[in-house]
Amino acid sequence: MGERVGIAVIGLNGAVATTAAAGIAMIRAGSNDLSGLPLASRDVDGMAAYRDLHFGGWDLSHDDLATAALKHGVLSESELANGASSLSDMRPWPAVGSTDFCANIDGANKIAAPGHRAAVRHIQDDLARFKSEQNLDRVVMINLASTERKADLGADALTSVEGFERGLDADDAAISPAMLYAYAAIASDTPYANFTPSVAADVAPLAELARQRGVPIAGKDGKTGQTLLKTVIAPALRDRALHVDGWFSTNILGNSDGLALDDPKSLASKVDTKKSVLDQILGYPVEDHIIMIHYYKPRGDNKEAWDNIDLTGFLGQKMQLKLNFLCKDSVLAAPLAIEIARCLALAQTRGEGGVQDQMGIFFKMPQTADGGEPIHAFGEQQLILDTWLDRR
Repeated sequence: MGERVGIAVIGLNGAVATTAAAGIAMIRAGSNDLSGLPLASRDVDGMAAYRDLHFGGWDLSHDDLATAALKHGVLSESELANGASSLSDMRPWPAVGSTDFCANIDGANKIAAPGHRAAVRHIQDDLARFKSEQNLDRVVMINLASTERKADLGADALTSVEGFERGLDADDAAISPAMLYAYAAIASDTPYANFTPSVAADVAPLAELARQRGVPIAGKDGKTGQTLLKTVIAPALRDRALHVDGWFSTNILGNSDGLALDDPKSLASKVDTKKSVLDQILGYPVEDHIIMIHYYKPRGDNKEAWDNIDLTGFLGQKMQLKLNFLCKDSVLAAPLAIEIARCLALAQTRGEGGVQDQMGIFFKMPQTADGGEPIHAFGEQQLILDTWLDRR
């Protein structure tokens, strides 16, 4: 009998989380296979089985998960009834939220806490209750919430562990909801991953705290669609000596992620992580690397990503490559969130703490243990992950 692992999700009623929870419920019921799960074919000692994963978490909406899933339009009523009816009985816990950090996302299901310390205690009490009530062997936390605006990294609270502790005591406005969740997880020895572009466990004091306490952390910003293709294609262009003169990327999406990114401050955080990959892979700056993201409500979760790449080849000849990726955003993201949770739990089982470099393949802007430049090329990242998984 394998370990029962709880996945405590920030943003439990979001499209990604409800898709992941429904998928696992259907696997447990036998109405879904393991298609689309990147590590399904791997037999890794100590890694939790999919059927032994159990979801809980926080959201600013108090809808049950089935209602939330239907609103997102990723799953139909018949699909939910086919093995995932338990989602109707699941409701998120009250969440920490701030319209200062995420202007377009708010809700009534909020933690009633008088300050940062009280909010942290509330989050940690939720984690402890979740573990006890579900009879879990361990819990991991994953941030699937909406993108926050950029943080002021020069603020005293965000430069040292001691400064962060003082900031918690003073309810410092520089500390965001994402940071409160990350701190609550790390301080309670709960592995943590950030699937969003928000500043969280990557901020210096929290990365250091995770190292000190030996808590596995990973992030940030899940690498699902357009950036995934960049990290596959760019190494091939580099190795064939095809110079990238420009790379134009645009996205349209109409889900809650798109709504959050309709705020310019949140959008700036997202664009930063999407821009991070090309220069490192190619070895030179791409002067005209343009990224645009548009909220277009009629598309819902059906995202369209379109790329135009201008190239120079042998004899200075100009060429173009055009890509059009039509996909369900959450169907790409949910399997990654599931595998991230399994890898975090495995890292803790193995006694490995701090930043988990081997998990960089899952993220647009991977954290690194030494704070250095991450590897972005997909093939290299896959080799690093494979080597870690195969270790006995």
